[in-house]
Amino acid sequence: MTRRARRRLAFGLLPLALGSCAMPAAPPPAPAPPHVAPAPPAPVPAAANFGLSGAFLQGGVLRGQVPPGTVRLTLDQRPVAVADDGRFLIGFGRDAAPVARLEAVLASGAVIAREIVVGQRAWDVQSLPTLPKGTTPTPEFLARRRGELAQIEAARAIASDSQGWRQRFVWPAIGRISGVFGSQRIYAGEPGAPHAGVDVAKPAGAVVVAPADGVVVLAAAAPFTLEGNLLMIDHGMGLNSAFLHLSRIDVGVGDRVRQGQPVGAVGMTGRATGPHLHWGMKWRDERIDPALLAGPMP
Repeated sequence: MTRRARRRLAFGLLPLALGSCAMPAAPPPAPAPPHVAPAPPAPVPAAANFGLSGAFLQGGVLRGQVPPGTVRLTLDQRPVAVADDGRFLIGFGRDAAPVARLEAVLASGAVIAREIVVGQRAWDVQSLPTLPKGTTPTPEFLARRRGELAQIEAARAIASDSQGWRQRFVWPAIGRISGVFGSQRIYAGEPGAPHAGVDVAKPAGAVVVAPADGVVVLAAAAPFTLEGNLLMIDHGMGLNSAFLHLSRIDVGVGDRVRQGQPVGAVGMTGRATGPHLHWGMKWRDERIDPALLAGPMP
């Protein structure tokens, strides 16, 4: 083969050689990760009725049971204490709004809520257009009164472990009801304070008994300016009773009393126009109608 022929053959094979040196193929794409569905939100149980029972009224008290798994209970966004067995108690003051919201937060984060319709009551309001409200308190009275109110507030701040709140209350004295809860007088256009309890007319010296189990949190050492000989009993869960105008007090602070146990006697100490028992009740800061807890007078 001539030299020219060999060169022609070499150049003819060159494209074939270049073609055989092509870049290696790109690796196949990595497989897509398997699709992971987002975790479903915590289930929200259906609304529960909380097993509520009692007086769905202004001045009333309700007892109930929280749903299983409850870690926090609120009434209108305020915490409510819950017993170890899930039982609880709530109350509505004289001027409570028509609707209250009860919420239980579960350990899962779910919330169970109930709107409670609170019955509105027609109060006994008397207008006395020609009678002034009263005289201006003296500095001496105001100074003494501040000390008395401090004692009352300190007593109400005591949270005992009494289970009396679970009981059906009884009347601490049996007699004619001479003053009802929530009544009010308007003196020459100026409203007086609503009546904060129930008055039972009885002769001085008549026995007063504990309406439910409780712990004595205040037993006045001397008559208060308005309440006279004042006795206060805590029934637990923020519910307490106050007995005013007593002629004597038969128990002391810290004593545990049982339902029906004598605790004092009717009198007319303090600001009273005649012998009677004034029985007042509070759940936390709300004034409660004792008659709704004790039922009709026997």
